[in-house]
Amino acid sequence: MRIMFSRRSLIATVAAGAVLAGAGPLAAQDWPTGPVHLVVGFPAGSSPDTIARLVAAPLAEKLGQPVVVENKPGAGGVIGVQQMLTATDGHTFATTINGPLTTAPRLVPGLGYDVAEDIAPVALIATSPLVLAVSAEAPAADVADFIAEARANPGDLAYGSVGQGSGAHLTAELFADTAGIEMLHVPFTSYAEVTTSIMGGEIDAGFMAPSAALPHVQAGKMKMLGITSSTPFANVPDVPVIAGQAGMPTDFRAELWNAFIAPAGTDPEVIATLNADINEILADPGVQEKLLAIGWQTASGSAADLATRITEDTAVWGGVLDRIEAKQ
Repeated sequence: MRIMFSRRSLIATVAAGAVLAGAGPLAAQDWPTGPVHLVVGFPAGSSPDTIARLVAAPLAEKLGQPVVVENKPGAGGVIGVQQMLTATDGHTFATTINGPLTTAPRLVPGLGYDVAEDIAPVALIATSPLVLAVSAEAPAADVADFIAEARANPGDLAYGSVGQGSGAHLTAELFADTAGIEMLHVPFTSYAEVTTSIMGGEIDAGFMAPSAALPHVQAGKMKMLGITSSTPFANVPDVPVIAGQAGMPTDFRAELWNAFIAPAGTDPEVIATLNADINEILADPGVQEKLLAIGWQTASGSAADLATRITEDTAVWGGVLDRIEAKQ
């Protein structure tokens, strides 16, 4: 049920800088009283930027104030979160992928923020699974075949990713550990290099966004053995989920996600209003269609649901990082 608030009701807001400095909340006032700023830690034209703008336009209509998207790219989205936390106007928020909230505390020295202490979850916006892609000439016809081949040749199968600590890297390591197999990691700088190396037979596999693999599958040069979401993905409905195959647990899941966040201390009524508005926006078939076109599917839920997702994924990826470090 949508929680209704008058756009001119009294809502207290708390500036991020005041919260971090230990100051008390601002006096209650009508909110929003001016433009809302939405920081994105990626460049214009990227999928996180596109997602932010898909939400920003209808959100502005609901709030009765402009929602200005500000691109602050760098450090895998971390700079965007840091930028949000420097604002003191009570009108600055951010959209971010999962990395800055789940793996950055382990991977980024001097992060400058504590997720549990400094970030207030608002709403999960969208999720994107990865597919296990191999060459069209690969002998494996499904995930079971791939796992069997890896078990028969420990450490011989090589997979590519877009770098150490990337979602593709961690997903492959989670898959390998869960399946009880060993694979060789070969880092690249782009998915284009990964796909070229798979098709050229230089490496055996890679986990990547369905949209990155699909053109090569349609050209008959690659095939997708499985997908990491818990349910089939609309863009590639015929690709089976990895969960439940070849002894893999039925709850196996590894997804990228995009979320709307606020500085800690933001008034709960502001968060409730934003959450309700965002969920309404995501229920629009037109928004859903536009997200699918860039390889994402809409998500929904409460701020508490997002908080749970952050906690669960931090634990999962923390375990993966522990195992990677133990191998080194």
